[in-house]
Amino acid sequence: MNDGMPSVGAPRALRVMRVIARMNVGGPALQVTALMRGLDPDRFVQRLYVGRPGPDEGDYRRLRAPDVTVHEVPTLGRSIRPTDDLRTLAALTRAMREFQPDIVHTHTAKAGTLGRLAAIAAGVPARVHTFHGHLLHGYFSPARTRILTGVERTLARRTSRLVAVGGRVRDELLAAGIGRADQYAVVPPGVSLPAGPNPADARAQLGLRASPPVVAIVGRVTAIKRPDRMLAVARAVRLSIPDAQFVVCGAGDQLASTMERAGADGLAMTFLGWRADVETVYAAADVVLLTSDNEGMPVSLIEAGLAGRPAVATDVGAVAEVVRPNVTGLLTRPDADELSRAVLRLLRDDDLRGAFGRAAKAHMEAGFGRARLVGATAELYQQLAIERGWWSSRSPSLAEGR
Repeated sequence: MNDGMPSVGAPRALRVMRVIARMNVGGPALQVTALMRGLDPDRFVQRLYVGRPGPDEGDYRRLRAPDVTVHEVPTLGRSIRPTDDLRTLAALTRAMREFQPDIVHTHTAKAGTLGRLAAIAAGVPARVHTFHGHLLHGYFSPARTRILTGVERTLARRTSRLVAVGGRVRDELLAAGIGRADQYAVVPPGVSLPAGPNPADARAQLGLRASPPVVAIVGRVTAIKRPDRMLAVARAVRLSIPDAQFVVCGAGDQLASTMERAGADGLAMTFLGWRADVETVYAAADVVLLTSDNEGMPVSLIEAGLAGRPAVATDVGAVAEVVRPNVTGLLTRPDADELSRAVLRLLRDDDLRGAFGRAAKAHMEAGFGRARLVGATAELYQQLAIERGWWSSRSPSLAEGR
């Protein structure tokens, strides 16, 4: 491994191997892409190892990041399959011994487990894992959750730094006994959003009517996101505003059943699947809705804010660090009736909706820029390099990223 002292002058480049289970549309893929594009290649030589998105998932690389080079590990993916997992572990270990990274940085739970075990086996000096959320609530049975928590506690003891996307995510992990407080850095996502069309053009492009209000939902259509709650909100809102339009941008394992239930209920919702031009969806919307039982830090709500759209969301995970209650949007308990009342409040009050949207745009631009994500990650790597003697403490700060 690269453990020698730096030569006189500029510090040598650090070798960083990044591992993520799959580059499906969502926050982890967006952050990995920002780091691959943004970290200074004169200081950081990066390789990205990925599995394949599932058949019901959008491929982030194809839609939004075709320029990012990856090393594909076909057996790495979301599902637990012992034979494939052993092959993945062996493949990652071989790749690390060949590449000889100074730092292995893993993203998402499955890659975090296999990637860190491979890094331990290969003798990688520094190991970093990012929690883009966690699996402690809403995903598995209590017995399986206890097993996963035990695995994370064990791995945390062999990890140099733990990164959480939000303070609440960090606090919930610490409460579960995963890691020590001094291991954690809180690094919010870094998000950018292209300018969208004007609302009338956006609605025309999406096949929506021009005048009735539009509520948008952007994200995976899967159990933890509670599409059943989304449908309940749509039913309740339409009792008061019959021509309200609901549009869903995303896909997932519950898309087909959700579309079937929406049709049976006569909701006439618009299902777009995954789109590369997500800015068009936000431009068409009056309100963006999130109905999840659990979240890390939802990128969809950051994007909505960048587009100047207020949010109505369940107060779970780090959502309250994105949506400032009664300033940029409204938060509720995970309850369809409360969500419905909040949506109706915003749809009926143009002034409040406009004020929230303007505040949301300012909040997101100040707190969730890509430069902040890249700079904070570079600083974290620099700290590790200084601790291990690879770089001098006199090395210039990297906080500005690129």
